[in-house]
Amino acid sequence: MPEVLVKSARHLKSHILEITFNDGHKQIVDFAPFISSVQHPDYEQYKSEEKFLEYEIVDGNLNWDGYTMIFPVEDLYANKILRSA
Repeated sequence: MPEVLVKSARHLKSHILEITFNDGHKQIVDFAPFISSVQHPDYEQYKSEEKFLEYEIVDGNLNWDGYTMIFPVEDLYANKILRSA
């Protein structure tokens, strides 16, 4: 099975991105619930839509500020960025 990578991301609104993967799959991911629920000071800045939109795609990964915030590509693909406690 080939490695799945993020090919592109398009802002839809607020903290919602449409992510396209190298196999053609598209997933709409709302990052707001994750950003709101994480109790870590590094993520506070991403509550600002302006700061959230400063993401980059590096080596097939979607990341913010040099890997301050990053998600496993498989989780983005499945739209499962929130974990059950």
